[in-house]
Amino acid sequence: MRYLVGIDNGGTFSKAAIFDEEGNQIAAASVPTVTITPKPGYTERDMTKLWEVNAEAIRTAIEKSAICPDDIAGVSFSGHGKGLYMVKADGTPAYNGIVSTDTRAWKYIEKWEKDGTKEKVFEKSFQEILACQPVSILAWFGDHHPEVLREVKYIFAVKDYIRFMITGEAYAEYTDFSGANFVNLTTKEYDRELLELFGLGEIYDKLPPLRYAADTCGYVTKEAARQTNLPAGIPVAAGMFDVDACGIASGLSDEEQMCMIAGTWSINEFIRREPVADGSVALNSMFCIPGYFLVEESSPTSAGNMEWFIQNLMNYEKEERRAAGGSVYDVTNAWVESVEPQECNIIFLPFLNGSNEDTLAKGTFVGLSAYHSKKHMLRAVYEGIVFSHLTHINKLLKNREVPKSIRLSGGAANSDVWVQIFADVLQIPVDVIEDKELGAQGAAIAAGIAAGIYRDYREAVSRTVKITKTVQPRPLYKEIYEEKYVTYRAVIEGLSGVWERFGNE
Repeated sequence: MRYLVGIDNGGTFSKAAIFDEEGNQIAAASVPTVTITPKPGYTERDMTKLWEVNAEAIRTAIEKSAICPDDIAGVSFSGHGKGLYMVKADGTPAYNGIVSTDTRAWKYIEKWEKDGTKEKVFEKSFQEILACQPVSILAWFGDHHPEVLREVKYIFAVKDYIRFMITGEAYAEYTDFSGANFVNLTTKEYDRELLELFGLGEIYDKLPPLRYAADTCGYVTKEAARQTNLPAGIPVAAGMFDVDACGIASGLSDEEQMCMIAGTWSINEFIRREPVADGSVALNSMFCIPGYFLVEESSPTSAGNMEWFIQNLMNYEKEERRAAGGSVYDVTNAWVESVEPQECNIIFLPFLNGSNEDTLAKGTFVGLSAYHSKKHMLRAVYEGIVFSHLTHINKLLKNREVPKSIRLSGGAANSDVWVQIFADVLQIPVDVIEDKELGAQGAAIAAGIAAGIYRDYREAVSRTVKITKTVQPRPLYKEIYEEKYVTYRAVIEGLSGVWERFGNE
């Protein structure tokens, strides 16, 4: 038996997982990453420490698996998209890494919308411009720290940086960079004119060569092998944006399928042969399967909001004792299940980390009274997150037929009560994917193709993807949630124009 290693760098953790050829997760290790917040709206990472965390996660996963490291056939990566990781000519970081929740460049989005740049960019990239995309952050650096840009040799996504540390070779990869406004989706190449629209023509030569997700982009060096316990000399595949990785690990390999990822970000997506060019969706990018485009609606409005609730509004020790030894998630699920949707008229806007409505929108509870408890508030959090997903799904469904089912992964998929809310709100059956590190498995699939274990993505999906259950929508709740969603939209519209009073904090 040969094994594959997938390495996933998300918003708060670096993870490594070991899989066998049939997609069974043998072991996994997760190490938290420290977020540096020097100012409101800034989210950064020490890149040297990030590499150390990755090496620790890989070593720990291999040790926990009890396999012989020599049986590892390949390694690859997934990681949060957007953000910015810059390296100097000597291979050292040029600055801290910038995470995908960073909003420091929000004023550039307003500027480009007003001066017509947004429309010109869309003609080439078929996507909106986000404050967290590298083009926006690079424009900010050009104005605030031009000396940093002068020292930059390579511009990376997070997974590209970790791959660079393992192989010593610099490459970019299509799924990440085509979703970052770096690539002309018609020519499928870098575009100087596109960069000039952002005032970034001088960074063209700092963009590494583009590769597809399953392309071999070097081999594990002896130094990286020493630090990680990976075998030296095994192939290292390019890897992919985590939305692609979770998608392919959920079986998103044809145009019928549709999937949602409910983690820190609300990710909602399907694939097709051509991008959606009429502006009805926010993001088009190249999918990990060559020849397909990923049509995506996303925002940082998903399960990360519940983590905030747990950390700030729940007493861990007290609530966990109530769960008779269970985890805090057993408590949260029990709380939500104890309140019927018609019994809770609180609306929660899940905008603690960003918004899919307004750049400056904030997390908000509306409708609280002395009657309500934390249980009512938590149900509102669960529902508000689902409503944000629904907003994205409605935009996607303008461009395709309603699927027979939607596949759900991410933290919310581990909660039966939450999955039922998704099904009831969407009124579409929800397939739950086997509980494992899907981002890492998507990476492992790319590694398996590079290592010759799988012929292509479809063979890999047929061998490794397992649906554990399908949750059916309950028609009884259709009108209840439709009315609540109308109220959710009314709250958002009612607060339009108010957010600027709060500033970017």
